[in-house]
Amino acid sequence: MKRNASGRAVVARGLVGLAMLVGGGMWLAQSVMAQAVIALPVAPASTASTASTAAPVLLSGEAPKAARIPKDVTLHGDTRIDDYFWLRERDNPEVMAYLQAEANYAARWFQPLQGLRDRLYGEMVGRIQQADESVPARDGPWWFSTRTLAGAQYPQYIRRKAQGPQRGYDAQALAQVMLDLNELAKGRQFLSVNQVTPSPDGRLLVYSLDDSGYRDFQLRVRDLATGQDRPWTGLRTDGAIWAADSRTLFYITSNEARRRNQLWRHRVDAPGPDELILDEPDELYNLRLAKSADGRYLMVVSHAKDTSETRVLRADQPMGAWQVLLPRKTGIDYSAEHRAGQWLLLINDRGPNHRFVSLPLPRQLPIGPADWARARELLPQREDVALERIAVFKRHLVLQLREQGAVKLRVFDPERWPRASVPKGGASSGIQGRDIGFSEPLYSAVIGDNREYDTDTLRLNYQSFTTPTSVLDARLNDGRTTVRKRQPVTGYDATRYESRRLWATAKDGTRVPISVVYAKALRGEGPRPLLLRGYGSYGASLDPRFNADDLSLLDRGVIVAIAHVRGGGELGRRWYLDGKLDKKMNTFTDFIAVADALVEQRWTSPQQLIINGRSAGGLLMGAVVNLRPTLFKAVVAEVPFVDAINSMADETLPLTTEEYIEWGNPKIRDQYAWMRAYSPYDNLKPGAYPAILTRTGLNDSQVPYWEPAKYVARLRTLKTDSNPLLFDINLTAGHGGASGRFDALKEKAKVYAFMLNQWGIAE
Repeated sequence: MKRNASGRAVVARGLVGLAMLVGGGMWLAQSVMAQAVIALPVAPASTASTASTAAPVLLSGEAPKAARIPKDVTLHGDTRIDDYFWLRERDNPEVMAYLQAEANYAARWFQPLQGLRDRLYGEMVGRIQQADESVPARDGPWWFSTRTLAGAQYPQYIRRKAQGPQRGYDAQALAQVMLDLNELAKGRQFLSVNQVTPSPDGRLLVYSLDDSGYRDFQLRVRDLATGQDRPWTGLRTDGAIWAADSRTLFYITSNEARRRNQLWRHRVDAPGPDELILDEPDELYNLRLAKSADGRYLMVVSHAKDTSETRVLRADQPMGAWQVLLPRKTGIDYSAEHRAGQWLLLINDRGPNHRFVSLPLPRQLPIGPADWARARELLPQREDVALERIAVFKRHLVLQLREQGAVKLRVFDPERWPRASVPKGGASSGIQGRDIGFSEPLYSAVIGDNREYDTDTLRLNYQSFTTPTSVLDARLNDGRTTVRKRQPVTGYDATRYESRRLWATAKDGTRVPISVVYAKALRGEGPRPLLLRGYGSYGASLDPRFNADDLSLLDRGVIVAIAHVRGGGELGRRWYLDGKLDKKMNTFTDFIAVADALVEQRWTSPQQLIINGRSAGGLLMGAVVNLRPTLFKAVVAEVPFVDAINSMADETLPLTTEEYIEWGNPKIRDQYAWMRAYSPYDNLKPGAYPAILTRTGLNDSQVPYWEPAKYVARLRTLKTDSNPLLFDINLTAGHGGASGRFDALKEKAKVYAFMLNQWGIAE
């Protein structure tokens, strides 16, 4: 997607156009300018418009009505006319006027709920320990952590000197503030920082910031002795890594379509331009950077949705040539680690759930057939176990895997591994390991922040529906765990709540898991108000996680549930593959089966069932509402991917080409048919719909604002009911919404107020 140099300037021009329209008497709502959510220097109004000279009209008390300007978007002989294609024209003042009108209409609808929103916000803020600090992680002579100050929107990144020969931690030691995001946020309406990495010698800090919400990250290097940034800035970056010399920085940049396609080398304090190391030409692939746990190798991974290729470089030879480890082969995905002269690979060459392989360092790269003959299969591919991630230490190795829908952390002792290779064509029974034990049946446990290689302790993150986010240290010799910190939640009593695993049967007989949580004293008999969440794409897993904000629902008698539908990764890689491309409809019918099961088992009723999903989960919301509109009381679709065919047919948009492997390419007839069957925008039809709240950010580069804008505009002309249809747009944010923690809670309180209003629960 092409955009002007500053997204904020574009918005300002839109408001100029809006002022002209208001002045011309075309708007009766006096609050249009008073409700404007941004105040920026005014640029000249754009005079060009390829859409229409007719502005959207807002009659007093009515919802906005966007002008209908037909555009033929027919493909493969299937006639499709898009009346709202023109809403993509961000530079058009009429588009900005319409978006502002929608924002104002939503604001007026929410105005009677202001008291409830304030109470919800007060509850959410009241549960936070505002002045807080994360569990420190040691890296060499320093302990690193983040802290928040009371009343501050953003955290500080800090470090303390390790104490004594044992490099111990002293909480009373003077903390050095490496980066204060509150200072960075001054003068900015949005701030996102996605990387904060000190150099190996601890003298420099590389960090990246985006102040638009559009993922336009700028890379900067700070001198930690002076606290000043170096003059150099990397533009449109996405990931950086230090070489061992602390003076060479490798970083990735993105193209116009936000594909991470180039790797660069920057020499701190060296004259001359940065050097382009790698330009990934394939539109299906992105680049990402990593470093081996022992610090010996830097890695750049070219990855598509189903294929990957890794290049490696000795960290102490930053001017050397990057070498391919294992050449790409379509459909073969692998991740690599290094330990004690061995490459350790998780690879799916024998099945979708990956196997675990070890092989000695080859004499030369890339790895060839003779090298594979020396490889040892440490764990075979299994249909019931998905291998997800490796954490490598000097004396131990930890695998994060998924077995029977639950995450397991399994510890192995490399010194006891077999030395012989597996016979050609044979299969090993696998090495033996021991699991780190957890007492709750439903939980999320993942490998955490482990910065040191020579340690016998694993840092992990644990939580469940009823256990707040916790940082645990596990002794790798015996698996015993110590809770280092459980996030404080003011007034919370875990014994008041209960979680359960339920099951639904999909239309093809597949059993689909459901996770539910509720306040025990308020469960009662019979159906209750229930919030059902779902996602079901990219193999991402919606594991049961603690959400302190949900207490505002649970304590009002609402049941909260997650539908673990196909397309996600909860039951392994096969679960994902069975919910993508030509099997994508399984995601939607699974969700409907879950909703039906919750009704049949008397957990809820259609009059009490609200559903929620964001991004690809917003696609899920739009698809299931089209399929079964009477099954749901209300829908909250956040940054929803609802215009699937039009977006996937436009290669200039971010994410499009690389996601052909996820959704399909609509320019191919068969793949168009898959998408045509579920694309929410294209399958809207006259009839009654549930109450719908859609939310987006103007600067969203992942799901452009116009997708939900078009969806709402078209649905307004088709719905025959009087249920609210709201389009809540944040004109200063991107895909994640407001960036400050208190601003984000205000947005959350608004969503919860909408849901409580639809349930008829005032208190």
